[in-house]
Amino acid sequence: MQKGLAMATFGHITPERCAQLGRALTSAGLPWQDNGHQDRPEFLTYTATDPHGRRWTISPATSNQITPSKPASLWQARCAENSHSSPVSSARTIAEHIRDLPA
Repeated sequence: MQKGLAMATFGHITPERCAQLGRALTSAGLPWQDNGHQDRPEFLTYTATDPHGRRWTISPATSNQITPSKPASLWQARCAENSHSSPVSSARTIAEHIRDLPA
């Protein structure tokens, strides 16, 4: 690490932000689970399954990925099956992206 560069922090991930993601995934009709690390967001991941059976991993964005003009855009999703990743987005946008991505 270069001198003067701060390590990424995850202070933007709060219990309410986690609850928002869970509600968005449920509202989109996506089965999901988390790994229980809400107390340690640097290790937090969610797994959701899209309508085509693909499994997505959703994790918090790092501080350097968050745009101050879009403070709700805190999550990023990746699907290993099709090598697809989403842009850093809000909980609702991530859920819709996973649900609506064509087969």
